[in-house]
Amino acid sequence: MYPPPHHQVDDIDKMIAAIKQFPLGMLVSVKEDTPFITHIPFIYNDKTNRLVAHIDKNNPQLQTLQDGMNITVVFKGPDCYISPSIYDSENQLPTWNYIIVHITGKIQLINNPEAAKQSIIAMTEFLEKPEHKFILHADNPKMERFVNYIQAFEIEITNWEGKFKLSQDKSEVDQKNAKNELIKKSEASISGFIKTIYND
Repeated sequence: MYPPPHHQVDDIDKMIAAIKQFPLGMLVSVKEDTPFITHIPFIYNDKTNRLVAHIDKNNPQLQTLQDGMNITVVFKGPDCYISPSIYDSENQLPTWNYIIVHITGKIQLINNPEAAKQSIIAMTEFLEKPEHKFILHADNPKMERFVNYIQAFEIEITNWEGKFKLSQDKSEVDQKNAKNELIKKSEASISGFIKTIYND
């Protein structure tokens, strides 16, 4: 398992916190040596300790998702470049810090339409926090049509991997400096980048 042991996190509560804060996961599966990857939001069900999501039925990756199959989901938290200039100690090299969670588990398809609806309602309720400006109701007429075009599923988690590279191999002062740098760069505005993508 990489990165090195001092960058590994075994605290499941911290990994759950990362998943809840950054729910857009990368679903990875394989069929006949061909990898399939889809970026979709997941919710973590605290009662069942499972991940819940849904995928478009037209997505070719659905062909790889069979009950009991092993899959991987990757969640990416904040990351940033760490310049040696932020450290108090000398003779450091540039690096990149990040928070990543890898989940391995077995998939279980949700084929009951009402259960699929409830999974969508639960996801909407979670993603609307804390204001809850929109509430999705089961009797929403659009839900009747939408549920036919998606495949809901759960993932029974069999392995957790927390890859938190946060300058743990540095001095306590330099770890704090790296923490502040990650916070500062994570809070920095990305409006210029977004405007570039939209060609504004």
